Amino acid sequence: METIITTSIRTLLGFFILFLLTRGLGKKQLSQMTFFTYITGIALGNIAGDMIVHREIRIIDGATALILWAVLTFLLEFISLKSSRARNLLDGEPSIVIKNGKILEKAMASNKLNMDDLSMLLRAKNIFSVSEVDYAILEPNGQLSVLKKIELEPVTKKDAQITASPRQYLPTELIVDGKVVKKNLSEQNLNEEWLNQQLFAKGIHKIGDVFYAELQSDGSIYIDKKTDNE
Repeated sequence: METIITTSIRTLLGFFILFLLTRGLGKKQLSQMTFFTYITGIALGNIAGDMIVHREIRIIDGATALILWAVLTFLLEFISLKSSRARNLLDGEPSIVIKNGKILEKAMASNKLNMDDLSMLLRAKNIFSVSEVDYAILEPNGQLSVLKKIELEPVTKKDAQITASPRQYLPTELIVDGKVVKKNLSEQNLNEEWLNQQLFAKGIHKIGDVFYAELQSDGSIYIDKKTDNE
C-alpha cells in the first residue's frame, strides 16, 4: 500500500511539473517541430519518467533536472528569437530541393533525402509527379513546401475576373452538442438573442435540439439537428 501511495504522489508531482513546463515552453514545441524541439520533448518525458519510476532518484533532484532543462530550452529559444544567426544554427535553414523543375541532387544528398522520401512528401501535397513542380523547399521541421508550375496552379477568382464579396465573419462554432459557445458569439459581436432568432427562422425553437451550429463567412448558419442523427 505504501508503495502505491508513494508512486501515486511521485506521478502526480511529475505530471504537474511537466505540464507547467511544457505550457511555459510555448506552442512551438508542437506547431514547428524541429529536431531540437523533438529531442527536448523526449528528454523532458524521460526525466519525468525516471523521477516517477526510480525511487533512488529524489523528487527534488528530478524536479531540478526538469526545470533546468526547460530553462535552458527557453533560453535557447529566446536567443534564436532575437538572433537570425542563432536561429539558423539551432533550427537550420530551408533547402531548395527542386528548382525550376530540376531536382537538385546535391541538396537532396546533403539533407539525406532520397527519391522515395521526396515522392512521399510530394504525395502528401497531392502531387503525384515531379513534373508538376516548379520549386520544392525542405523546411527545417522536415515538411515540404511546394510551388507548382504556373500552368498547373488552380485558377483563382481574380484570374477568372470574378468579383469576390468580402467575408463578413470568420467561420466559427456557435453550438456544440446542444450548448452555446458564448465565447465565440462574443468574439463575433453577436449574442444569444440573435442566435435564437436565426434558429427560429429555420423552425428550431430550442437550442437543445441542435447538435452543431456553425457561423458561415457570409453570416448564414450551418445547422445539424440532433434528430437528424437518430
